[in-house]
Amino acid sequence: MNSPDTVLPAESVEPFGYTQQLKRSLRPIDLLIYGLVFIGPIGPWFSFGFVFNASRGMVPLVYLVGMVAMMFTALSYMTMSAAFPVAGSVYAYAGRGIGKSVGFLAGWAILLDYLLSPALIYVVCAVAVQAVLPSLPKPVLVLVFLLFNTMINLSGIDGTARLSMIMLSLQLALLTCFMVLSLVALSHGVNGAHITITPLYDAHKLSPSLIFGGLTLAMVSFLGFDAISTLAEEAKGGAEAVGRATLLALILAATLFIAQTYMASLFVLDQSAFADGDESSTAFLTISRMVGGDAFRFVVSIVGILLAGLASAAACQAATARLVFSMARDRMLPRALSHVSARRQAPDRATVLVAAVTIVTAVSMVNHLELLTSMVSFGALVGFLALHLSVIVHFVVRERSKRWIRHLVVPAIGFLLVGYALLNTQANAKIAGFSWLFVGGLVMLGQSIFKRLARRSIGTATAI
Repeated sequence: MNSPDTVLPAESVEPFGYTQQLKRSLRPIDLLIYGLVFIGPIGPWFSFGFVFNASRGMVPLVYLVGMVAMMFTALSYMTMSAAFPVAGSVYAYAGRGIGKSVGFLAGWAILLDYLLSPALIYVVCAVAVQAVLPSLPKPVLVLVFLLFNTMINLSGIDGTARLSMIMLSLQLALLTCFMVLSLVALSHGVNGAHITITPLYDAHKLSPSLIFGGLTLAMVSFLGFDAISTLAEEAKGGAEAVGRATLLALILAATLFIAQTYMASLFVLDQSAFADGDESSTAFLTISRMVGGDAFRFVVSIVGILLAGLASAAACQAATARLVFSMARDRMLPRALSHVSARRQAPDRATVLVAAVTIVTAVSMVNHLELLTSMVSFGALVGFLALHLSVIVHFVVRERSKRWIRHLVVPAIGFLLVGYALLNTQANAKIAGFSWLFVGGLVMLGQSIFKRLARRSIGTATAI
């Protein structure tokens, strides 16, 4: 019988030309928790007003549509993680499924998402804390949050897993409090609340334009479940555990999103929309005050943001470090970044680099949250496009697969849905995103020229 720490043949990375350097200790439940923490079970609390306006009050419907749309992406992740169970996520899948150049650009694109996400989260947390304690400068708060999470990540994947478990438990406890208080308030008809299906389905408001209009917002809400694939070389169950956790994290997060937003919507049934600005951004806080008073509103606004934000940022930093590690290991980024701590079995240099980039980004874009959010979405969506394309090219074109549903229909639908969402991102985000891809193209070109010159030098030296 194999011991718990034995690396099974199905989990081996040797067939792909690598040696096992990262610590393979994550159980399937650890992967699931990691994915849920990255998404954030209480994520809708901070975007409820904006989603409410975009959906004309049918917030739960938006998340239901988003789950269905992202299921195609989750299935493509399952397919490719089974074929290539290595760290690197979209970079590895597109690189091996299509070609190295496409893989690099896919990894470079989703790196934009992973690098900017922690910065965005830390800034949001700093803004929330400063609203209560205005004497604390936002850059100082960002630095404190960043140092805490970086130390956790440097301690190894087990430390990140423990933090994720604690933070998820606290978020679920807070969410349970909201649901219980809401049920009590509902029984008393607070603000006219009563049971109705209209938040989920209102025939008078529902239209194709509304569904597709909310699609981009819905898909972006689930960003993070895909990061589970970056832990493929640290999962005990290998590709099978990664695939199942990816799909299950999406379904569970969507279920929680739908349940809590349906309950919240019952307290604003007579509201047609929230005014732009503070009223939209604090819509959920207003509802939390209705059901639990000022004390609960404070808990939701400060404790909720910190619990969700710090946990998600830690998970994001871990995923980014592993993506950088994977690209550096293949010499698509400086080789030094592929260094793994012998003691912690974690990519230490990549982790430090990610922390450095995060602090610079957070400080420089502290007043540009909307642009930062859109750029995060752009990077993820471009990566998803490459993912779906890699399934089709690898299995249908190269392997001549006859599993048309799994290897052609599913990724094709996913590609179209993601493409639609990408087209509807902000113009400024597209400009910034394509500029990032252009820089990636220059980096790739520079690497190609450098390697060619190096080969010529070696050839000349040999001839002499």
